[in-house]
Amino acid sequence: MAATTPCFTPHNHQRCIDGALNTAKQLCHDRGVRFTPIRERVLELIWQSHKPLGAYELLPQLAADGFNSAPPTVYRALDFLQEQGLVHRIASLNAFIGCNSPAHQHTGYFFLCSNCGAALEIASDVIETAIQQQADKQSFKVEHQTLEVVGLCPACQKAASPSA
Repeated sequence: MAATTPCFTPHNHQRCIDGALNTAKQLCHDRGVRFTPIRERVLELIWQSHKPLGAYELLPQLAADGFNSAPPTVYRALDFLQEQGLVHRIASLNAFIGCNSPAHQHTGYFFLCSNCGAALEIASDVIETAIQQQADKQSFKVEHQTLEVVGLCPACQKAASPSA
């Protein structure tokens, strides 16, 4: 099950980036797949913040870094990262966020801040069980699921508070 990150609380964000890149390198090595420089850079850019990024948001930085910044190149890198479980796609935003636990197959549950754009991946056996129970009642076979919950993160709630 995916571990949660402290993206809604102050933390050493460089540790998030370094950990994601080291994990990706090891997983790709173990799986016998190539973690090319463009794939690595796209993953690094995605982990630069805890905000989901779309392919077109990545293009300018890739061009500045000297990579082929054509949309198909970025989409191929994102497809690879998603296939390897290194990123999740946030469908409502048509954007991608780094996965907190890429070594383990799991369902993506996300809290999305509608104000600052931060996203937090959460783990919940309770949600997963409830969805499966409802699917079983309907004789429905779940193939894929992503749950996106939109609201305000603690910092944005505090900023919006009249006493702030």
